[in-house]
Order: sequence, then structure tokens, then C-alpha cells
Amino acid sequence: MASRVLYLLGCAAPPVLRVADVLGDAQRVGWDVCLGLTPTAAHWLSDQLPELEQQTGHPVRSHYKMPGQPDAWPPATAALVAPATFNTVNQWALGITEKFVVGFAAEAIGKGIPLVTMPCVNAAFARHPQFGTSLETLRRAGVRVLYGEGGFVPNAPGRGRPDAFPWELALAAVEEAAGDAGLPQ
Repeated sequence: MASRVLYLLGCAAPPVLRVADVLGDAQRVGWDVCLGLTPTAAHWLSDQLPELEQQTGHPVRSHYKMPGQPDAWPPATAALVAPATFNTVNQWALGITEKFVVGFAAEAIGKGIPLVTMPCVNAAFARHPQFGTSLETLRRAGVRVLYGEGGFVPNAPGRGRPDAFPWELALAAVEEAAGDAGLPQ
């Protein structure tokens, strides 16, 4: 059976600090996981990057490859953008792709790669008018957005609970999205 490849694309929100556990959870259900991080998330995890690369068997990417350079990752079966910050959600919806994570996610829409995202923002960011517009734009583009009931529910600023981030919902949604696309499960 062909390997199922999950691109896990994490942003600089506190739940990304648990990414090693999430990689293990995804691997236990049969995903070959490639980890991409925004530059700030990569900085937060800099001490863990060698172990994360060993765990996945792939380089952790936080920047675009050079033109003409072969891709170090196998093609994606599905992608999960989580935790997705306010900045990443808005850049993705607006097509602002200077970051590798956002660029891949934006292009994946056009390629038809099943995409799931779970934002991680506080309630003050969530009230910004662009945020709701961006979530709706991504939904209309076919991205499964796990936000609100049945996904991530924002906390008051400074009252985040990174250990309560519902990673299990995100991984279940990726399984469902891959199945809906007719991909092996």
C-alpha cells in the first residue's frame, strides 16, 4: 500500500510546543509525517529540531527550497495547518505567501490536496473583523476549518490552555478529509 503523507504545518502558538507528541499520534495511525514550521515556531523548537527530524525521517522545513533544488519531502496526501495563528490564517486567506507554511497551504488549495486547519487565537484576535472573513474565505476554498464548537474555542487574552488544544480533533478531521477525497485510510 502506498504511504500516506501528512504535512503538519505548525505556527508560533503555544500548542506547537507539543508537536512531537502529535507527530507520534499521527504516525501510530499510519501517516508518514513531514513537519513544516513558521520561522518563529522553528525558533521556539530550535533545540528539538534534530529529534523532530529523526522522529519523522524528513528535514523540518521553515523556508522555501532554492529554485531547482529537489524537494526533500514526498508529495502530500493531506495537510494540517495547526496551530494556525491569527497572522497565518489572514495571510493564507489573502494569498500573502512569504512564509513556506502559508505558501504551501495556499498552493494546496489549487492542487486539491485535502486541507484541515485549526486556528489558535485568543478572543481579542478573534473579534478582529478580518479574522472571520479569512475563516470564511478558507472554508469557501474547501479548507476544513475547526474553529468554534467542534474545534478550537478561543480563550481570553493571557488565559490560554495549550495542553487543552484539541489535537485529536484535528487528526480525526485529516483522516476524514483524506477519506472524503478517496485516499487510502
